[in-house]
Amino acid sequence: MQRNIFNEDHDAFRDSVRQFIAKEIVPNLPDWEEAGCIPRDFYRKTAEIGINGLQVPEEFGGGGIDSFLFNTVVYEEIGYAAASLGGFQVHLNTVLPYFLEYANDEQRNRWFPGFADGGLVSAIAMTEPGIGSDLAGVTTTAVREGDDYILNGSKTFITGGINADLVIVVARTSRNTENRRSGLSLIVVEAGMEGFSRGRNLHKIGMKSSDTAELLFENVRVPARNILGEEGNAFSMLAHNLPQERLSIAITAQATATAAVDLAIDYARERVVFGKPLTDFQNTKFVLADCATELAAGQALIDQALVALDAGTLSPADAAKTKLFCTEVQARVIDKCLQIHGGYGYMSEYPIARLYTDARVTRIFGGTSEVMKSVISKSMGL
Repeated sequence: MQRNIFNEDHDAFRDSVRQFIAKEIVPNLPDWEEAGCIPRDFYRKTAEIGINGLQVPEEFGGGGIDSFLFNTVVYEEIGYAAASLGGFQVHLNTVLPYFLEYANDEQRNRWFPGFADGGLVSAIAMTEPGIGSDLAGVTTTAVREGDDYILNGSKTFITGGINADLVIVVARTSRNTENRRSGLSLIVVEAGMEGFSRGRNLHKIGMKSSDTAELLFENVRVPARNILGEEGNAFSMLAHNLPQERLSIAITAQATATAAVDLAIDYARERVVFGKPLTDFQNTKFVLADCATELAAGQALIDQALVALDAGTLSPADAAKTKLFCTEVQARVIDKCLQIHGGYGYMSEYPIARLYTDARVTRIFGGTSEVMKSVISKSMGL
């Protein structure tokens, strides 16, 4: 179905991004997966073509673009190339918005130029060992002592945590027994602060080019000027950015599922079974027709959500519906496309195998499918 949310500027930008991906990402992805992370100079290279600073104000070297559609182009094209760059995508789609929304003038002057030129890499640390979806149960503490906070605790499953120069840490700065959500703050920890250490780069079944870290904080003295936004108000601040984060995950899910269908079609055309191409069999045609129909429905959801996001009207429930539907479709579609590949689909050198393992986590991070259903049902008064 024809899309009408992009204009000529988006199309020209898409061409540039597609060429960049073909040159800088596709041939290097196997090495990055082997290394378990993206090299730091990649952030500089993406900055050179304007990707990093799209939404950073012009006065700091960015593009000053309010719309999320240019970001969408980037992450669609990464997905269409059958690639997943989790740390990079979290850095720009999930973490940067917190700085854009809540950083004060001093923080903007200190950090925004690094976001724009690729000199700074960021991550956000919410999940703790034993504490996942229940964010109100955070046990990491930040105690005010003069002009500093003393930070203690640990975080796990932190996407981009190995590369990050700046880590937004969700920590408890006060305790309210009547309201568990109250008293959480966002503290920006900088690389090199004494007492801040990184554990191992966690080994995952997918998303292997994305560094995923354990982070440890032992009496880390963080200047009070590094608090982001209002002390004690982290829960509402995190909720404010969730619609964009969840829509971003849906966009990647949709794009990678689209890539899977393209790969399956190409393979089925070349694969000869019982003397004729696999595409000649009715079952193959019907399976791919089902996939195409589900993808069309997902694309319609995403495009409607993107319009609402730019208008400032995307609700948590609608973002949850989009993430839930598109990630579940991603799982079904990629599984069917791997099946079309037969035994070859199970071989790691085939891109469909990478798409299959990468896809599994999208129904977990950014809020599990079960959490999405809870958000949706709550909006229905249930």
